[in-house]
Amino acid sequence: MIKIGIIIGSTRPGRNGDRVAQWVRDLAAEHAGDTARFELVDLSDYALPLLDEAIPAARTPGRQPHSRRWAERIGSYDAYIFVTPEYNTAPPASLTNAIDYLYQEWGGKPVAYVGYGIFGAVMAVQKLRAQAGVLRMADIGPQVALSLHEDFVNFADFRPREQHTAEVHRLVDELLAWARALGPLRTASGTVPQNA
Repeated sequence: MIKIGIIIGSTRPGRNGDRVAQWVRDLAAEHAGDTARFELVDLSDYALPLLDEAIPAARTPGRQPHSRRWAERIGSYDAYIFVTPEYNTAPPASLTNAIDYLYQEWGGKPVAYVGYGIFGAVMAVQKLRAQAGVLRMADIGPQVALSLHEDFVNFADFRPREQHTAEVHRLVDELLAWARALGPLRTASGTVPQNA
């Protein structure tokens, strides 16, 4: 069974990301049925400090206990969905910091994006796509762009428009197809998730 981590990118008090991620998880699990398992990964549960590893992750795995805990969790997945807001045209620092902690764990795996913001976090997702390429991730085309004006009431009460259900289904279908296709690549490179 394919295992997908849905990463809640914001740790800000009063964030919308936890509700958006739960909505994605519920839709994805219902749509995929028994072919995949979707788990929420909340960055606020990890309390990662600003990157405090002396050697970059591309050269050696992290040595700090919080780095190892984070690496173990992320390494266990076959694919990811990043749920991100947009702050000043960028993803939150909490998400980019968490991504920077690791290298090997991301490689050879697909990633999809669900963004929310004034303009659907489109610019934040563009920056995450660039980062994914450097990490040897396969970022898939479909993304869900949720508008704070049209999918939230008073910028806080999440009420997604019906059209987004089909968008999530397309995103999940492509993410699972890529996860299956990249399985042999991960096996050949030794980056097989622990659940495989």
